[in-house]
Amino acid sequence: MRKPGNWMQLPTDERILEALGDSKMILSPAVIAKNIDRSREEVTRRLAILVDYGLVERIERGYYVISELGHQYLDGNLDASDLDVRD
Repeated sequence: MRKPGNWMQLPTDERILEALGDSKMILSPAVIAKNIDRSREEVTRRLAILVDYGLVERIERGYYVISELGHQYLDGNLDASDLDVRD
């Protein structure tokens, strides 16, 4: 069972993580948004938060991949409420 943090926006954050995790690819906000039926702007905002908490990594401007922490969260092995914003 997944343990979301109170900072997470559900179900959007989980759907973003699932899209990245399922694809095993580097994706752009536009591609993620199209696949989870959200706006690119909303996905971009949430990706920034997910990067801040370490669940997603920014590869280069406009491209993202799920991190090891993100995989652990999706597998139910990480309590996201224990995460702090990274510097």
